Amino acid sequence: MKKTIAVVLVLFAAAGIAFAQVDLSKVKNGTYFAQQDSYSSSGWKGQVVVDVAGGKITDVQWNGVSNIAGAADKKSYAAAGKYGMVKASKIKAEWDVQSKAAEAWLVKTQDVNFSKLDANGKTDAISGATLTVSEFFELVRKALSSAPVAKGAYSKDGWFFKEAAAFDSAGWKDSALVTVVNGSIVDVIWNGSSKDATKKSKIVESVSGKYGMEKAAKQGAWHVQAEKLEAAIVKAGDPSKIALKSDGKAEAVSGVTISANVVALAIEALKAAK
Repeated sequence: MKKTIAVVLVLFAAAGIAFAQVDLSKVKNGTYFAQQDSYSSSGWKGQVVVDVAGGKITDVQWNGVSNIAGAADKKSYAAAGKYGMVKASKIKAEWDVQSKAAEAWLVKTQDVNFSKLDANGKTDAISGATLTVSEFFELVRKALSSAPVAKGAYSKDGWFFKEAAAFDSAGWKDSALVTVVNGSIVDVIWNGSSKDATKKSKIVESVSGKYGMEKAAKQGAWHVQAEKLEAAIVKAGDPSKIALKSDGKAEAVSGVTISANVVALAIEALKAAK
């Protein structure tokens, strides 16, 4: 009997299923957010936004952000035909279409504790969604187990992307992707694409130790410093609050000595959120 239970637990773990149950009747009214802790092997990090009122989910959005060069949010990326799920999908539907089917199913059923998943995290119970949905339900439960997002200054929610108009002198074109929930900035991704087609994104190059400033930078590799600046923007709630010196570097962000290109890009991206 113990061996059987162990096998079941292993299968559930492989499917990425969270065991924590959520009682919707006890969830306060508000807007909730959660994201995965790291990028997947394919370069994506899932996010969900859940609206709750009167003990029911009134709206849910499943999306993702990436470390892929020049990538906007996952739904936009897929809708532009760049994700590639149509060829691999049984129903020949792209990721953005299938994710919307999963969202609609959850709003209709309110079944946040759905667990009829196979070992790959998929299900036949949701019409129009043959993709791996275990991530979706896990993130929804994670979001609803946290505090709601406080109301922020922005009037529009969503994923706001801005890429530099041209490559810089070092051959990089930076980009900023800002996630806004309930008017508050909850996530910022600073990345860049290279003029050199053999190189991957700035994040990936830096993480793999190929960007070039790993040994020279006293404050850490590029991606390490970038994450500190991203966090500073989230904390400030507005990129324009990050003071810059005449050389384009952040004035008072501890551990960051790189040029803060993300600040101007985030400000431009967020014009659409005002």
